[in-house]
Parts: sequence; structure tokens; C-alpha cells
Amino acid sequence: MSSTRPPMTQKGADRLRDELEYLKRVKRPEIVAAVAEARAHGDLKENAEYHAAREMHGFNEGRIAELEAALSNSEVIDTERLSVGKRIVFGAIVDLVDLDSDAKVTYQIVGDLEADIKQNLIAVSSPIARALIGKNEGDEFDFKAPNGVKTYEIVGVRYS
Repeated sequence: MSSTRPPMTQKGADRLRDELEYLKRVKRPEIVAAVAEARAHGDLKENAEYHAAREMHGFNEGRIAELEAALSNSEVIDTERLSVGKRIVFGAIVDLVDLDSDAKVTYQIVGDLEADIKQNLIAVSSPIARALIGKNEGDEFDFKAPNGVKTYEIVGVRYS
């Protein structure tokens, strides 16, 4: 992995490309039509619909630029081709057990832009991911969480 280009999983890159395609092919034409319709209503100085449509256009174009930059600057890592055994590296799907509460959680370590805690996708730069990188299935480790120190056991490591 190149240290100058941020990593991204293939699935994450595909999701971002899908979003980019939607913004360009669907959202952009909708906004252009809304701007044209609002412009047709006359005086632009006091036309709230026009200003709202222009603002939406700016947000959409900004997101398009952000996605294009992220996709062109990232190094896409095909996690299915990694052959690191049960060692945790970028892209790993890790099953953990909290040894204090027996609570189980599964995380995948992904690029910063594709991270989404609601989907258990954690950024490679996050404290928990940094604590996991380099460890192996069966290892135990302490992690300083906001509500105190947690001790976890790594019960599964896979790549897909």
C-alpha cells in the first residue's frame, strides 16, 4: 500500500462510484430543471425557490467534486485477494467479544471516506482500527473507549 494514497476497499469504491453516477445522471438534471423552473418565475432577487435550487446545485457539485477526487486519489485494495491469513490488515472483517460483557461485535476496517459506524465499517485511522491492525485471531487486547478500558478477544478474521 502506498502511504501517500489513502486506501479504499473495492466495495467502498463501487459504492462511491454508484453515488457519483446517481449525482451526475439523476440529481444534476433534476436540479438544473428546478433552477430553470424557478428562474421562469421572474425577479431573481426575491425568488426563494431560485436561491434554494442554486444552493442545492452547489451542494451537489461539491459532492461530485469530492467523490471524483476521492476516487482518483485513493488506492483501491481488493480485500478478497489479500493472503495474510488470520492477521488483521486493512480490509479485514473482525469479530470481537467484549470479555467483560460477552457482547459480540463485527467490524470491517475500511478507508476514511467509506467508514459508516451504522454499518460497522470503521475507518482505518480510527483508534479501534489502529488497535486491531497487526493483531491475529485469538489475540486479546485492551482498548481505551470513551466509557473506560475494554478488553476484547479477536474471535474471527476474514477477508471478502
